[in-house]
Amino acid sequence: MRFIVGRHGSGPTHVYKIVGDRAVDLTALDGAVGADLSSLAGDRALLQRLDERSSVDGLAQVPLHDIVPALPIDRPGKVLCLGLNYVDHIKEGGYDVPTYPAFFMRWRSSLMAAGEPMVRPSCSEQLDYEAELMVIIGQGGRHIAEADALNHVFAYTLFNDGSVREYQRKTHQWGPGKNFDATGPVGPVAVTPDELPAGAEGLAISTRVGDDEVLQSANTSDMLWSVARTIATASEFATLEPGDLIAMGTPPGVGHARKPQRWLRPGETVHVDIEGIGTCSSPIVAEEALGAP
Repeated sequence: MRFIVGRHGSGPTHVYKIVGDRAVDLTALDGAVGADLSSLAGDRALLQRLDERSSVDGLAQVPLHDIVPALPIDRPGKVLCLGLNYVDHIKEGGYDVPTYPAFFMRWRSSLMAAGEPMVRPSCSEQLDYEAELMVIIGQGGRHIAEADALNHVFAYTLFNDGSVREYQRKTHQWGPGKNFDATGPVGPVAVTPDELPAGAEGLAISTRVGDDEVLQSANTSDMLWSVARTIATASEFATLEPGDLIAMGTPPGVGHARKPQRWLRPGETVHVDIEGIGTCSSPIVAEEALGAP
């Protein structure tokens, strides 16, 4: 199944099942669904029931392009990010290839829906892009075996791990540069694993600005740590819960490694594309233009 969370017209945020270029309102179909994917992620029986009910001919549908996206998971319990997961990106950043995943956390205020502006902060011009596959956890657990880890995936979506490099490099901890407000767009489409190759491997992943400036171009099969291995490793130190998000790292081509360096500029639109999932597009705005204090 393919989902989008968002608003149609002046209505509240609902969950929709995508059917071609149209969408079925699952929240209206069953009140147990709620306003985002959290309930579906943790309830396989509900998911199965909705898959059957939403496949019936004659259900009301709305045009997909009329839905204004919201976050697939509005309040994730954890947003766990994996750095240094593509060897060529590791090399361009001047790091040694790690023997253990470089995990870091993002918090909710740094995230926003696809289509909403990415905000270049007033204190730095070094806003960078990072195309990433993002995992939405379904069945939770601790000490998950790698062989069973993919059964814990509810869906895959898109993420742009917008990074303010000047602040990322200020300390050995990446948190400041990775958590500026409204720098991490997620979505808009979430796709269940049955629609993709196992572990979402072998998918083209790229970043472009505008229609033709391709800045990153790689394949998810190039990841050093697979989705299954990452879930298993994360579950050694954290109990994973339905609706948790795991970002799988970015391929080479980021702005800070380019010569000259290529930062995102106000007025541009950046697009993250992943084969079989879709596109996450974000206009860039300056914080000063928002009238922030």
